[in-house]
Formats: sequence, C-alpha cells, structure tokens
Amino acid sequence: MTIILFLAKRLGAMLLLLLVLSFLVFGLLAASPGSPVQTLLGTRPPTPEVLAALQAKYHLDEPFLLQYWSWLGDALRLDFRQSISIQTDQDVLLLMGDRAAITLQLAFYVVVLVVGFGIPLGMAAGMRRGRPTDRAVSFLATFAISAPPVVLSIALLYVFGVALGWFPVYGIGEGFSERVAHLTLPALALAGFLSAVVIRQTRAATLTVMQQDYITFARIRGLSPARVLVRYALRNSALPVVTSTGMLVIAALSAGVFVEQVFSLPGIGTLLLQAVVDKDIPVVQGLAVLLGALVVLVNLVVDLLGLALDPRTRTIAKAGA
Repeated sequence: MTIILFLAKRLGAMLLLLLVLSFLVFGLLAASPGSPVQTLLGTRPPTPEVLAALQAKYHLDEPFLLQYWSWLGDALRLDFRQSISIQTDQDVLLLMGDRAAITLQLAFYVVVLVVGFGIPLGMAAGMRRGRPTDRAVSFLATFAISAPPVVLSIALLYVFGVALGWFPVYGIGEGFSERVAHLTLPALALAGFLSAVVIRQTRAATLTVMQQDYITFARIRGLSPARVLVRYALRNSALPVVTSTGMLVIAALSAGVFVEQVFSLPGIGTLLLQAVVDKDIPVVQGLAVLLGALVVLVNLVVDLLGLALDPRTRTIAKAGA
C-alpha cells in the first residue's frame, strides 16, 4: 500500500510538472517577437475582415490567461487543435503521432546499441582493471565521449554515406530493412556519446561491486566466473547503470533534434524546429507536452526498475510515502 501511495505522489508531482511546463512554454511563445497572424495570412492581403476572422478562430483576440485556459481545457480532452502553419495545416495530435513514430524508432535503436555494447564493454573493463582490455575500452570511451553527436553525424554521413555509399544519407525508407538502414547512421551518431557514458558508469559500478566481500566469498566457494558475473556482479551493479541509461534516453531525445536535421529525418525534432520558426503555437505547445510526458514516463520507469532491482530502495520509498 505504501508503494502505491509513493507512486501516486510521483504521478501527482509529474502532472504538476507538465502543467508548469505547458504554462511556461505558452508564455515564452506569447512573449517572443513576431505574430502567428503573419503565418496564418500567408500570401493573402491583411484586410481587417481577414485579420478579425483569424484572431477569432485561433483565440488570438483574447487575453493571455484566457488563451492558455482555453488551450488547457482542450488539451485535457486530448484536443491539441490545428496547426496554424500553411505548410502543415493538420490536426496537431495526428501530426505529432506521425512524427513521433520515427523519433521513437530511432530512440529504440539507440537504446539497443547503447545497452548491447555499453554494458558488456563496461563490465569487461571493470572486471579486468588495469589489463589491456580495460585500457582499450577506456580509450574507446574517451574517444567517443569527446565527439558531439552533431559532429559525429556529419563524419558518419560523409564517410559511410557519401564516400563509401554503404548507407543512405537521408530519408526513412520503406519497409523494415530499409528503415533500419536509414536509421543506422543517426543511431550510431547518438549511440557513440551515450555508450561512452554507459561504459564509464558500468565500469565504475563493476569496480565497486568486485571489491565487495561477497564477491570474494563467492570465488572462495568455487563458483564459476560466469555465475559470479550474472548472480552477483551484474545484479548489484545494475541499479546505477539503469539510472544512467534512463537519463541517457532523455538525452537521446534532446540530441536527436539536431541529428534528425542532419539526416533529414521527419521526426519530432525536425517538426519542433520548423514549428518554432513558423511560430506555430499549437504544434510547439503539443510537442512540449509530449516531450515532457516522455521524460516523466522514463523517470517513472527508472524508479520502478530501481524498486525491483534493489530492495533497499523500497525502504526509502516507504519512508517517502
């Protein structure tokens, strides 16, 4: 029951955070230079009748707080209104759904690469401290962490896309195999930096675990190295690794904004940048809530995994509840 109360408090705090986020984004857009009326007009002459009709349709003639209250009421019914951009002019929820699919596929690909390579390499380095394996993995992590995703994107694009022609350089392709091929270079660009962080975090956690008495006793009892690794080292070093991986998923979403631009991927990042340029308030507001909700959900999943992996965190959760 205490765990349920703890989760209820977390969800309440997360909903409050989304509310504050939506208000701040709405206020910043309203205070920014320019007017959405210019976007709505397009090539039409700015006659008084046309201006009055546009302001009434999109609630631009109302005070700021009334505009936000009206938007919030619609958002609670999952109605994020229509895009005001002439280029899109679609329902915001449907528009975000189409773009979110690409971004989530890219994020999933990145997580697979980071977890599949970062954790095993980090554990190998931690269990062979000071040996050639440790030095090689540490050098690889140092090299990867020094390369920003945007710079790595351009390098990968030129070498493997233009010079060698192994991968496509833009677009998303058709079908599963083409989609994987189109997302490989963007995923590698994001996974390079993030894997380096996971390697370092996993190595540090493994070093700490391998120095514990229960590891020594397990070895004295004659347990095989594989069993020591899986039963003791991996489980006890999993909590900080899971926490850092969750934070890296959030980092991948933010860095993906620029990587999507480099590879011309029609994802959330590309849509967000275009909406900011066009001052498309409904789209920017909807994307802010969507990205905020993703961050909130990732943090919640990390908390739940922490409760499952480490019984000590359950005691803390009960105390907090």
